Parts: sequence; C-alpha cells; structure tokens
Amino acid sequence: MADTYRIEPDINFIKEVRTLGGQDLKKCFQCATCSVACPISPENKPFPRKEMIAASWGLKDKLIGNADIWLCHNCGDCTAICPRGAKPGDVLAAIRSYAITEYATPKALAKAVNDPKKLPVLLAIPAIIFLVLGFVLKAFGIHWLNFNPGGDMIVHANFFSSWLVDLTMIPTFLGAIAIFALGLKRFLNDIHRNAVSEGKTDKKKIDSIGFLQALIRIIPAILKHNKFNECTENRDRATAHMMVFFGFIGLFIVTNIFFIALYVFQQHGPYSQLNPVKWLANAAGVSLVIGSFLMIKNRLSKTDQGVRYADWYLIGLALALGLSGMLTEMTRLGGLAGISYALYFIHLILVWCLFAYTPFTKLAHLIYRTVAMTYMEYAERK
Repeated sequence: MADTYRIEPDINFIKEVRTLGGQDLKKCFQCATCSVACPISPENKPFPRKEMIAASWGLKDKLIGNADIWLCHNCGDCTAICPRGAKPGDVLAAIRSYAITEYATPKALAKAVNDPKKLPVLLAIPAIIFLVLGFVLKAFGIHWLNFNPGGDMIVHANFFSSWLVDLTMIPTFLGAIAIFALGLKRFLNDIHRNAVSEGKTDKKKIDSIGFLQALIRIIPAILKHNKFNECTENRDRATAHMMVFFGFIGLFIVTNIFFIALYVFQQHGPYSQLNPVKWLANAAGVSLVIGSFLMIKNRLSKTDQGVRYADWYLIGLALALGLSGMLTEMTRLGGLAGISYALYFIHLILVWCLFAYTPFTKLAHLIYRTVAMTYMEYAERK
C-alpha cells in the first residue's frame, strides 16, 4: 500500500518565490518538457519538473533542503522550450535566492541585502566603520589619513594604514566564514535527509572522508565550467562566468601573498609593476572587469529571461570592485593623489561589502552549489 502524505501548502512561500523572480510559476501544467530537455538533469529523480510541482504546492521543506535546486545552472534551455512560458529556470533561481536567505543568519540582514532600497545604507555601514575607527585611533595619538598630494610617491598605506584596513577586514571575513559554516551544516543535513527519504541515495550517514574525496573529484568540473558548457541556450555565458570566477580567485591569491609579504617578511608596498604577483593582480583585475561587462551584455540580450536585483547586485559589485581597483592603481601611477586616495577609500568599502554580505547574496551560490554537486558525487547519483 502506498504511503500517505498530508500536504500543507505554504501560501506565503509561493508568494515569495513569485516575488523573487518566479512570477510565471503558476503557468506550469506539469508536462515534464523541462526535465526531458535539461542536459544536466540526473537520470535518477530528474529536475526541474518535481521542483515546479513542489513550488506550485508551496512545499517549502521539500525545496529549501533539496540539492537539486543547486544542480541547476540556470542555463535557460528549459525556459526557452517551455510550452506554457512558465520559465522553470527563473523559478529555480528564485527558490535558490530564498534558500540563501533561509540558511543565512541574521535573517534581517539577509533581507536587507536583497532589498534595493537598503543599498545606500549597506554601503554607508563600512564607510562609517572605517571613519569612526580611524578617528578613535587618532584620539589615542595614532595618526591616519595622511593626505599628502605633494609627496614624491603616492602611498595608500600612508593615507589609510594597512593594519587599520586588516583590523577591519579580517574579522569581517572570519564572520562571513562563520555564517557560511552554520548555514552549510544545516543545509548538508537537510539535503541528506531529503535524499534518503526520496530514494536518491542508500547511504544512511555522511562519511566526512568520502565527502572530502568527492569534493576533490568535482573541483576540475567546477574550474572548467563543464556543466555550463553542456547547455545550449546560454552557453555563451560560460566565458563571462569563468572570467569573473578566475578574476576573484586571482585577486584572492594576490591578497594573501601581499598579506604574508607585509606581516611576515615586512615588505611594504607599493610594489614594483615588474613583480610577477603584480602581473597576476593586473590580469585578474582586467579579467574581472571584462567578465562583468560581458555578463551585463548577456543579461541585456536575453529579454525572455528574468533578471532580478540579486543578479544586478552581484554583477555591479564585481564590476565596481574591478574598476575601482584598476583605477586606483592607474591614478597612483599617474600621480593623481587626490583621485587615487578617494578611489582607494571607495575600493575598501566595496571589498568590505564583498566580505560581509557574500553569505546573503547570489555569490553564495558558489558555496551552496559546490556542496550540492559534491553531495551528488558522494551519493553516486548519476
């Protein structure tokens, strides 16, 4: 005899999904065209048809703790051929956005980050932190904001000391990691429980060693964007995504190298343009800027696919980070002290926003999707 389930639709969840970009959800008449057409959907319990059904019924628990919503790369193939215009790709993107907020703490900050009206306040927070901290230190005789446009060399560390920057950035970065850790612990427990109940895996308990081995196996696929390249409708987006992705990785590597150079080897900047690490920094910055512009071009050309504030926030932040960083360096080399110092301060604000708000933005999908893909590999679900 078949099991009996009592369905209790969450109407507010349905409304929220439609607000976040899944406004065409109710057009779905469950024909399964999307699941058949999807080139990356698993053979066992394929998506996104079952997710469209669950979303229509407001089955929040079956979706938020579901790895399959993250296996979708929103390539647009299902949206392009949907006979009803239900846009399954946009619906799953909306569910992912909801899930990021659901697993993040605190919820109020998560909602603020995804509210365009709160953007000025969010940008003002790091500016105030830097200024207040600086003036407090100045009261104790520790000088900062040494603005000397007539000097022989523009040194950003003299304008805003490196250790003051790190005193602000490092706790913010560690706080973001802690938020991710708390969310991912719940997320991994949820997707495993749902996978067991839905027959996607026969593993009763997650083995940490086996999970780590699965992560190592899927890293090459992530770096090469294999899943993106299997799609057809938005395959051209893979190039832009890879440029932004590797741009961030390159700049992260550069930041850590210079951090070690400063605090371990006491080598203070500015560093020579002939330094190989500077080559990597410049290449990563250019990759970030060009990739961001390509993302904007691709988004604007796909008028049939929804673009949400979360999308524009991420693209805008990546572009602003790349441009402010490159222009700060160019104006320093050009001797434009006032402009360079102003751009540097703006760049610091944007870097702080990247660290502090990442657990609540679309950029968090890099972490959640990696965990979901690793779980699928670990569960041997093909």
